[in-house]
Amino acid sequence: MTSITPVRNPQEDYLLTPENAALLIIDYQPVQVSSIKSMDQNLLIRQIVRLAETARLYNLPIVLSTVNVATGKNKDTIDPLKAVIRDLPSYDRTSINAWEDKEFRDAVAATDRKKLIMAALWTEACLTFPCIDALKVGYGVYPVVDAVGGTSHEAHNAALRRMEQAGAQLISVNQLLCELQRDWNRSATVPGFTQILFKEGGIV
Repeated sequence: MTSITPVRNPQEDYLLTPENAALLIIDYQPVQVSSIKSMDQNLLIRQIVRLAETARLYNLPIVLSTVNVATGKNKDTIDPLKAVIRDLPSYDRTSINAWEDKEFRDAVAATDRKKLIMAALWTEACLTFPCIDALKVGYGVYPVVDAVGGTSHEAHNAALRRMEQAGAQLISVNQLLCELQRDWNRSATVPGFTQILFKEGGIV
């Protein structure tokens, strides 16, 4: 019953660790949320909040992006998510593909992490495009399947297949939470782990 701590080199581990991963959150804005048809919109909000709380618990770098806020054509990040990420800067852009925005791409590079946990609205556009671009330049990409959504079930599922075929590794919020915790002996994060795991939207 003796755990090996750390299990492996946390920077070089082939699994996700708090030391080798970053979270990208793209376009969780009112118009985008209200257009989601592939899952319940309230559940979607609860899941992206749980995902952000997980990143905060394990001190993952978070890169946040919005589209068309500065132009006045769109509203900012939804309030429940902003309550978790607080004063985190947002990289606003006009491009549908966040990877085609220099400031966003520079912010990702500045995390110095090669494993990117990615959540965006919609699955078929603002998630798929940067996912494929990041894969092409050598990042590992992990789309969070139960914290993202598309304009239809078909669009969402086709996008997941396309990303997986390109080399992305699909993941869920609960799987990510367990992968980052990994060992009950890491007692400092156990209370937060339990709270997020059993929060509404998780294990019920």
